[in-house]
Amino acid sequence: MLHNPLLKKLASVDHLTETEEQAAMALCHDVRAIPRRKDIVSEGTSPDRIHIILEGWAARYNVLPDGSRRITAFLLPGDFCEIHATVLKKMDHSIIALTDCQVAFVSPEQINSIAGSTPSLARAFWRSTLIDEAILRRWLVKGGRSDAFEAVGHLLGELYVRARLVGLTSDHSLEMPLTQEEIGDATGLTPVHVNRVLKRLREFELATIKGGTLRINNIEALRQESGFNPDYLHLSVYDSRP
Repeated sequence: MLHNPLLKKLASVDHLTETEEQAAMALCHDVRAIPRRKDIVSEGTSPDRIHIILEGWAARYNVLPDGSRRITAFLLPGDFCEIHATVLKKMDHSIIALTDCQVAFVSPEQINSIAGSTPSLARAFWRSTLIDEAILRRWLVKGGRSDAFEAVGHLLGELYVRARLVGLTSDHSLEMPLTQEEIGDATGLTPVHVNRVLKRLREFELATIKGGTLRINNIEALRQESGFNPDYLHLSVYDSRP
């Protein structure tokens, strides 16, 4: 049953029984296709559903007063877009599909029902949310204290580890549909600067991006050079997963 990315994500933060896995699967009955470049949720709206990415990549973002965009998170299959959004009056950011996506639309009543009847699954939801917050904190720290090489290297390392946990990597590679502009929007760099950093990573034989595929040539060396330590992901099963 762990072919479902949501189950893989939840299993990476807590151990689930078969009954809890079935309850999580029940959240994925209303699945809708969201085309590339379309907002899943827009800033200023009041969503009445919680959204889970099942296929494709998405991103949280805000448009700044000068018209530029700042990405504050990349969302991979298995990720909740905004598990608490329905309790807020309005969204304070938008979520865009970076690729064609399959998204589960879940009512808050379903989440509340599961939270009340399956404590372990509720704990997995909560831990998943806390990890999202930890990722944002680390992005803020890296963005304010790191040079461009560290910032991009750290981001690539994080995305690789997160993708690995939900079964998206193979032979040290990951299909990563991010443009240099999107990487720049996440790290505060220009596309030209991102291009220079990617060239350095390739020259140092740490990581390469070619044809939409990220290959990590040496994850340990990348961790050392970029200061990437996956401890902030709080994934206790990280080292034991194949």
